[in-house]
Amino acid sequence: MILGIVELTLDIPGASSLKDKRQVIRSLMDRIRHDFHVSISEVGDQELWNRATLGIACVTNDAGHAESVLGKVRNVFDRDPDAEIIDWLQSIEHR
Repeated sequence: MILGIVELTLDIPGASSLKDKRQVIRSLMDRIRHDFHVSISEVGDQELWNRATLGIACVTNDAGHAESVLGKVRNVFDRDPDAEIIDWLQSIEHR
């Protein structure tokens, strides 16, 4: 079993409230879940209106596939005008 794991910190410069932040984050998370069939959740910075920390996990039987899926997920974040990646910590674990 191969686990692809990402801890991602985002800056959300256009958010002026927690409601604005949730709207941006929910849209991104729904799109990523639907398109890539990964698990994604907000795991930190819930009280900050302009920053979010997300956890993403992909389970597969091929490390190359995990790398590919997480790379495509990163592209979604890179292209989104409402959120900027501050930190991206990625690991591939063999179990």
